[in-house]
Amino acid sequence: MAHGEINHIEFPADDPQRAMRFYEAVAGWQFGTVEGIPDYWLFRTSEGYGGAIGRRGITAGATLRDYIEVDSIATALVASDRTGGTTVEPRTEIPGQGWYAVVRDPEGTEIGLFETLPKG
Repeated sequence: MAHGEINHIEFPADDPQRAMRFYEAVAGWQFGTVEGIPDYWLFRTSEGYGGAIGRRGITAGATLRDYIEVDSIATALVASDRTGGTTVEPRTEIPGQGWYAVVRDPEGTEIGLFETLPKG
């Protein structure tokens, strides 16, 4: 993934099983569980891209959220603050994958940020 690419989309659901049935029927997505993250089901749309359905307000936010790949969450959070954004969720580790944070842009939209673990 390159800096600035949208790499993950998160669908909040009050009834995740109902939501998964819908997306399986409409888009053909297949869902799998995530070790260590209950109530969160991943899907892939193509290599390196996909998303998840999470329980609204528990393992997912209240509204649809896109995640953007960034080279450095620390740098992105400073840039967000400088340009009118606010931090909703601070930099948090996803064991074995990297880190995420959530910001709200000046227009009120929540955006997730994702920093991949260094390769090697």
